[in-house]
Amino acid sequence: MYLSRVEIDTLNRRKIKDLYHLGAYHNWVETSFPSEIENSERLRHLWRIDHLRGKDYLLVVSPEKPDLGILSRYGVDGTAQTKDYSPFLEKLREGQKLRFKLVVNPVYRMFVPEKNTVGKLRTVAPSKQKEWLSEKAKKLGFSLENNSFDVTGRESLALYKKNNRRVNLSKATFEGVLTVTDLEAFKKTLTRGIGREKAYGMGMLTVIPFG
Repeated sequence: MYLSRVEIDTLNRRKIKDLYHLGAYHNWVETSFPSEIENSERLRHLWRIDHLRGKDYLLVVSPEKPDLGILSRYGVDGTAQTKDYSPFLEKLREGQKLRFKLVVNPVYRMFVPEKNTVGKLRTVAPSKQKEWLSEKAKKLGFSLENNSFDVTGRESLALYKKNNRRVNLSKATFEGVLTVTDLEAFKKTLTRGIGREKAYGMGMLTVIPFG
């Protein structure tokens, strides 16, 4: 696995004019793996946009290295970089506490008894989002204490589908401290993501040692 990053050239409006919706970012990421396209083998790529000290970065987690030249398409020259993610993953241990950041699409389907099926996707209410993540964490290899994390951002983002139909995706950013409870499940979570809309910048969990 590889973790890659490039600073987005937000000061060059002409350069990034195409990046006005999530689908454009998705295309940017996918085209950064030309060998996969050539071989008709599309692997799972997690990505998200991070804001750090006044700059915007595209982060990508992928099984293969991206083409840094293509990854730099909308980036500041010389800022694209990639590193092997595996050594970090191998150092993780059960019981370890880690600082984390997660950008996710907080949705659920409600069971409809009279139809014996599930209904349409619904966005989790802001007041229930911490509870939603804590519950999901149980199957994802980590645990959360209520006072150890919080929602640090919420946003509705545009995605244009076929026929230029606009869909708004709900985005929530969580930050705090987690505890690893199931090491193998947790590694899968870091490399496969959490929840829906992973192709559109949701679901990437990143961690750093705590303390």
